[in-house]
Amino acid sequence: MAIIWVGTGRFAPAYDPDAQAYITAVEAADAQTLEVGVKDAINAFVVGCKADGIWNAIKASCIMAGARTLAGALVPLVGTAPTNFNFVAGDYNRKTGLIGDGNTKYLNSNRNRQDDPQDSQHIAAWVTAAPNNASINFIFGAGSGAGGVGATHLAANSSVWVIRHSCNTPSSPVGTDNIWSVPNLVGINRASSSSFTYRRNGGTTTYPRNSDGRINADLFLYSTSPATIGSELTDARLSFYSIGESLDLTLLDARVSTLINTFGAVIP
Repeated sequence: MAIIWVGTGRFAPAYDPDAQAYITAVEAADAQTLEVGVKDAINAFVVGCKADGIWNAIKASCIMAGARTLAGALVPLVGTAPTNFNFVAGDYNRKTGLIGDGNTKYLNSNRNRQDDPQDSQHIAAWVTAAPNNASINFIFGAGSGAGGVGATHLAANSSVWVIRHSCNTPSSPVGTDNIWSVPNLVGINRASSSSFTYRRNGGTTTYPRNSDGRINADLFLYSTSPATIGSELTDARLSFYSIGESLDLTLLDARVSTLINTFGAVIP
C-alpha cells in the first residue's frame, strides 16, 4: 500500500481508487469517518478481488457491515444502490450485518436478472445468522416462488438449503442439504448452458441443469421478486451480497470471510 503525505504532520495510506470512492461515499452517508482498520479492510478486499481476477465480474454489491449507519451500509460497493423496504436502524449491526423479519423487510437490488448473460452470472450472500423460519424463505431471488422460465433462487428454511436455481425453470429443484454452519457464503454461479455450481459451508458442488432463459425481474434480497409480504421472506442476517457475471465463488468466499472477520476484530 502506498503512503501519501496529508499535510497535517502525518502520513496516510493511499487506497485503491475504487476502494477510496466507496469509503468516501460511506463516510458521507454516515456523516462520520470510519476507523482506519475498517478502511484498511475494505481496501484489502477490493485489491484482493482485483488480484484474484473476480472484481470486474461483480456488477452490483453492498458490504452490509462496517459502516456506522444503515444508510452507510446500503451504499453500493459496485453498481446501483438497493431500495430499502422497511429496514430500520435497529436491524443493523456493524459487525454482523442486516437482519430480516421474515414478514415485511427486504431489499430490491435494482439489478435485473437480464442485465447479466444467461450463461455467465452469479449471485452470492454472506449469511451471519441462519433463518428461524421453518417454512421455505428466500435469501435471494428473481422470479416468484412459483417459478417461471429463467428464474434464479437461493432459498432455505431454518434447517436446510431447499432450492437452488440459476436461469432455469424451478420445476426441477436441486434438492436439500444442511447449509447452516454460519457464518457462511451461499451462492450460485453459472458459467455454461448445461450446469451451474453452488457454494455453501465452504464447499462448491456442480449440478447439471440446463439454462432456459433469463427472467425479466429484479433480484431481491431477503425475498424473491415480486415480494409476497408475510410469505417467503427470510429473517436471516446478511452482511454482504454480490450480483454479476460468472466468477469463482471459492475466491469470493475467501475475500468476504476475511473482510467480515476483520470488521469483527477492529470494530469496538
